[in-house]
Amino acid sequence: MTRVNIEAVAAIIAEVAAREIQPRFRRLAAHEMREKNPGDIVTIADEQAELALTPLLLDQVPGSVVIGEEAAAKDPEILSKLTHGQLAWVVDPVDGTANFAEGKADFCSMVALLRGDELLASWIHLPTTGATAMAEHGAGASFGGHILPKLQPISGVPSGVVGVGKLSKPALHPRAEALRRQVKPVKSLRCAGLDYLRLARGEMDFTLYGRAWPWDHAPGALLVREVGGRVGDSDGDAYRPSIATAAPGVLAARNEEVWRQILAHLRAAA
Repeated sequence: MTRVNIEAVAAIIAEVAAREIQPRFRRLAAHEMREKNPGDIVTIADEQAELALTPLLLDQVPGSVVIGEEAAAKDPEILSKLTHGQLAWVVDPVDGTANFAEGKADFCSMVALLRGDELLASWIHLPTTGATAMAEHGAGASFGGHILPKLQPISGVPSGVVGVGKLSKPALHPRAEALRRQVKPVKSLRCAGLDYLRLARGEMDFTLYGRAWPWDHAPGALLVREVGGRVGDSDGDAYRPSIATAAPGVLAARNEEVWRQILAHLRAAA
């Protein structure tokens, strides 16, 4: 496995966030935000942070490529680089952009290093607090400098986020609605990175999302795996970042038992 200095990458993400994101929080002018698609907001902080991160990440792993959310919005073809087996950085410069634009603190910066569908390392940085969650394949996970322990089994009805909205694939809607009646729903923070962090810290038991963009899920997926969780799709297949446009949602859970329990509810409603 390619080794990367995860502390050095964490420092890069934090430095860029401190320079390009945090100074703009609650200070955005009207012309510094826009809709790139209906209901999908982008701000100058997203764009400038991604531009700043790109060369710095490439320097960390020579020969790698960067697949950023904002670059992919302009050129969706760059997603195909995930199918080539090349080392790739997946970047979500501001996850929870709507919250950021509204002056709400529930946002983060996310980066993951992949080779095809193999998750190698990931980072979820909270600009408002300066804390970073880090994970490395086979080496565990940490948050704010403290090791995240393995998640423990639960008893009773699982709780979690059912993040299936209007932009999700239509076939998933009735299944998600049925699932909500079988679990204890937890309100999403409208920021996948923070929801994954809550799952990895044991604050809930699962997450289900209807859209599968790799920058939204690859960082959190590795974090959850490294604390003993399982991540796949809503049909029961393995999580594959490279098939984001075709994947039927992303299902993560604190352990195999909860994952299979949620999957059984989804299948029963199909």
